[in-house]
Amino acid sequence: MKPPIVLAVGAVVLVLLVGLGAAYAYFFSGLRTTPKSLAFTSATPAAPGSPGASPVSSAGLVGNWSVGSGSQAGYRVKEQFAGQSSQHEAVARTTSVTGGLVVQEAGSGVQATGLKFNAQLASLQSVDQVAGFNVSQRDRIVARTLSVSQYPEATFQAQSVNLPASLPSGSTETVTVPGQLTIHGVTKAEQVTALVKLNGSQAQINGSTTFNMTDFGISPPQVSITTVQPEVTLEFQLVLTKT
Repeated sequence: MKPPIVLAVGAVVLVLLVGLGAAYAYFFSGLRTTPKSLAFTSATPAAPGSPGASPVSSAGLVGNWSVGSGSQAGYRVKEQFAGQSSQHEAVARTTSVTGGLVVQEAGSGVQATGLKFNAQLASLQSVDQVAGFNVSQRDRIVARTLSVSQYPEATFQAQSVNLPASLPSGSTETVTVPGQLTIHGVTKAEQVTALVKLNGSQAQINGSTTFNMTDFGISPPQVSITTVQPEVTLEFQLVLTKT
């Protein structure tokens, strides 16, 4: 029988090998997947005469619209693993999104006013996959980096944006929204590009904006043998219901 000290050393070596194997799988494996963007790829007008081409008039658009179930927001950043030539795109999302807007008639069209949307940063969860690694460990690092205990929300606000007088149900319309984005206690002017899609009594708004995290006083997370790029893409999918 082998002495206890030999067995103990063997157990330690085994644990180290398992740990190193998991680290290798994370940092050097090509088995990584990233979810598709929340944003629509392009505007898709409904074909004339098709069932989805019936326009929603300005009267149908006017009113208060609030964020409902199915809404989500999140971020995308690039990670560069040591020994890898290609970058990995880390993605995290939260369904804790609130807010809304008011649509009112304005001249020959309609105008959305009082836009305000909030996302709870503490509930961000990674949704990409890396073989051999629990990506939820990244979420704790991100929470510390964003100081979520002090700055729990990311907020986007805009005074107004013009909309067409009518929109065909089922089609999409591109909208550019200049507004104010607040993250980590810092507010900056940001322009959001979004696509609006009407489905009956609901409106879906998908869009994104890209910025440098350092502009908001956020330093890229320091992770062993991983370099995080400072550029961040904020993306969202809002399901609005008229109230």
